[in-house]
Amino acid sequence: MSEQEVIGWKESIDLPDLGVRNMLAKADTGARSSALDVKNIKELEGGRIRFDIILDRKDRTRTKTVVAKIAHQKHVRSSNGQVHERYFIKTKIRIGTKTKEVDFSLVCRKAMVCRILLGRKALENDFLVDSSRKYQSRPRRKVVDFDI
Repeated sequence: MSEQEVIGWKESIDLPDLGVRNMLAKADTGARSSALDVKNIKELEGGRIRFDIILDRKDRTRTKTVVAKIAHQKHVRSSNGQVHERYFIKTKIRIGTKTKEVDFSLVCRKAMVCRILLGRKALENDFLVDSSRKYQSRPRRKVVDFDI
């Protein structure tokens, strides 16, 4: 097993397969699954899905449109107890020196500070969360970048 990397409860991370850099993510060991803030979800033929990733909390018009393969669909119980059917995709995350594939549910997170929630399934075996720290893997970058 490789050595685990210590990260803070909030980190700036990359989604290299989706061409997005410097997304603000919250590490939440109380959540099982991970979530990505999106809008305009549309199921396509061939088991694919198109959606807009929200890049900026304050300006939700800053988006990047992505087409990805649907990993699966399932019912998810949110923190307020409501159950919703959600689409999931698999994509890589990069935090510090580590890159790994993670399942993300596609959901609207407009009421949340961070565009990404990293649950314990994404963190297990590779990351240790120091809840007293932020931005351990690299300094915070205020602008989210993306490849066109």
